[in-house]
Amino acid sequence: MKKILLIAACISFSVAGFSQANVLPAKKQTSDIVITNATVHTGTGQVLEGGNIVIKDGKIAAVAKGATGAADAQVVDAKGKHVYPGLILPTSNLGLVEISAVRASNDSREIGDMNPNIRSIVAYNTDSKVINTLRSNGILAANVIPQGSFLAGSSSVVQLDAWNWEDAAVKTDAGMHLFMPTLMPRPSFGRGGGGPGGPNAGGMQTDPVKEGLEKIEQLKAFFREAKAYVASPAKDETNLKYESVKNLFSKKQKFYVHANTVKQMLVALDFVKEFGFDLVIIGASESWQIADLLKQNNVSVILQQMHSLPTTTDDDVDQPYKTAAALQKAGVLFSISDDDSQTRGRNLAFNAGTAVTYGLTKEEALAAISLNAAKIMGVADKTGSIEVGKEANIVISTGDILDMSTSNVTDAFIQGRKINLDDKQKQLSDRYEQKYELKQKKGF
Repeated sequence: MKKILLIAACISFSVAGFSQANVLPAKKQTSDIVITNATVHTGTGQVLEGGNIVIKDGKIAAVAKGATGAADAQVVDAKGKHVYPGLILPTSNLGLVEISAVRASNDSREIGDMNPNIRSIVAYNTDSKVINTLRSNGILAANVIPQGSFLAGSSSVVQLDAWNWEDAAVKTDAGMHLFMPTLMPRPSFGRGGGGPGGPNAGGMQTDPVKEGLEKIEQLKAFFREAKAYVASPAKDETNLKYESVKNLFSKKQKFYVHANTVKQMLVALDFVKEFGFDLVIIGASESWQIADLLKQNNVSVILQQMHSLPTTTDDDVDQPYKTAAALQKAGVLFSISDDDSQTRGRNLAFNAGTAVTYGLTKEEALAAISLNAAKIMGVADKTGSIEVGKEANIVISTGDILDMSTSNVTDAFIQGRKINLDDKQKQLSDRYEQKYELKQKKGF
């Protein structure tokens, strides 16, 4: 019993240590803010040289040359700097997973295959250390996704400067997530000589294609039952799982399908044809092969990890970099994400920068991590671009935010509040630079 209590105490201490006590949510905007003399990248494809942005009551009041605010307005001189809409991370386990190897800090998934009633938002931890490292790279909002083996639950869009999940929520339960079965046969090795060269080498223990298709049919049956339940005017009992998917049928909720191969994506399209769901495919590494079909069915795409090898050995080795341009050419609404478990989303802008090298313009790449992401997640009326009437989610950088060598975020505003851009990584850097007197040695 003493050992159990000791372990619990250690876990509590380690989790408590995750917070950054000196970085607090910014207070509500009380006076006008005017950003002047900036190169404004609106996120809509337009670039305004020497432009001014007026922020009033948390929203953008004006975007124009010479625009001014009230007499007591706070002026931020951005001469020589670039201003961007706050970047949006469209796929993330932010706030659900702190350290993947520490079970006590991992709350991203539930047991079982069918969990449509799971809500990621209620598990979102606003004290995560990871959040501030994203803000330092210009990411001011994220889509927090539950993980799972099949129907995992609903994701929510959050802004990254909040005391709790209620404050953070921009749009709750905005999408339902399905992790598509692989639908590909894979050899397995049996016992007793089943290794390479053994008598059972290459033997198939199960048929993953058959099993996957059976699960899909079971899911369709579930949706048919849910549709009948929703249409019924009188209900004797409340079914939480049916209730959790009812907004899919009215398209108030997106249907996110995690799939990469053409076969998986074609199966996902069946849900559009039968149920009329508003489909978004996450991953979509082979989407370039069926881009026209995706456009015809009004399917959106989130490219989850560009810095990777192609899906099959027959593809060009740089195909992951070229896919964004192929989707842009086909007119498919797409966004770019960063799903690397090491960077935790911090390389979002640089993934978009890679797409510029392989066919996108800089403004198209910026839209892919701002306005396009907002459109896909259903929050484009609030954020995603620098336009009058939208929330003032704005990033100021001394260099090109898409370029790792020049990007340097100096200021950021969420809902008009100037936020603290300190984070644990910067604190550790300062700590050891002082300890070993590195700044003096470098002549800083």
